[in-house]
Amino acid sequence: MNFLDGALYPENQEKLVITAAPYGPEWLPSDFPEDIAVSIEEQVQKAVDCYNAGATVLHIHAREADGKGSKRLSKFNELLAGLRKAVPDMILQVGGSISFAPENEGDAAKWLSDDTRHMLAELTPTPDQVTVTINTTQMNIFDQCVPEDFGGTSLAEPAMFQAFREMIVPAGPTWAEEHVKRLSAKGIQSEFQFYNINSFETVERMIRRGIYKGPLVMNWVAIGGGMDAPNIYNLANFLRAVPDGAVVTVESSFLNTLPVNMIGIALGLHVRCGIEDNIWSQDRKRKVSTVEQIEQLVRISCEFGREIATGKEARKILKIGTFYNTVEETLAKNGFAPNRKSRRDFLQAAE
Repeated sequence: MNFLDGALYPENQEKLVITAAPYGPEWLPSDFPEDIAVSIEEQVQKAVDCYNAGATVLHIHAREADGKGSKRLSKFNELLAGLRKAVPDMILQVGGSISFAPENEGDAAKWLSDDTRHMLAELTPTPDQVTVTINTTQMNIFDQCVPEDFGGTSLAEPAMFQAFREMIVPAGPTWAEEHVKRLSAKGIQSEFQFYNINSFETVERMIRRGIYKGPLVMNWVAIGGGMDAPNIYNLANFLRAVPDGAVVTVESSFLNTLPVNMIGIALGLHVRCGIEDNIWSQDRKRKVSTVEQIEQLVRISCEFGREIATGKEARKILKIGTFYNTVEETLAKNGFAPNRKSRRDFLQAAE
């Protein structure tokens, strides 16, 4: 991205798009009972509250009646239907880390192991976005935090701690290419989760080979543990590679969340907050709800002089529903240099 003279002036920046992540699948309801929604009705109301506070993108995970994270397609469909009715202008973004579990023997027979995450393309109603991880990587959520960040919660239990510390995000090239093709065919935007410069470069090559033909909309995920560490050097290096036509949301974890978001607001990027990323105030004296976190970012952004996008404005900024016809158009719309002219296709031909 090019930060020309005046790039930090709010009149030269897009209005701020805030993504809310209020469902916090890593926590149990007992960790924050005042804010963790369990029933479908509570989860829908949480979305309404986030939208009213200023968030225009909703990062979605679902829970079962017992409070555990759901892996049922029907549960997500039920939640999406309620959300479409309650917050029609909100951008619905399903967390792509989920793998659905078959609900009966018939489903088990037809769902191959590699297809379970592809079922995100079959959700009804159709979400606006699904987050797409690129390149298999470690996701040790504890790498950039201290014991006070999870002490006294279910994450401090040895089994839970070990499971989240050893978490791997599987996203090899065959799966990723097939996934974006299926999402695009259903009119769902791939919202890429970039963990470092190499995951970004993988998608650039996918665009240059004609595998993905859509807007480059992404999160820079700075949580350490196999992903970028939340510091200005990593962010600056990442942004130098990103073309001007791309849309960048910054994301971090625990007490790094607010500082990274403040940097993002100042630079004209977009932000994400919520209990999926952090549950603590900066002094760790109390837990802070997703709505409180949104309200804080709205206040800070307004003090920067940067207005908050409405739902309709956020859809335009994120280019929801937009796809392109050719490699050349995709490169140009996103601000990339064109492919070189030669007898060879770009590195290798797309299938």
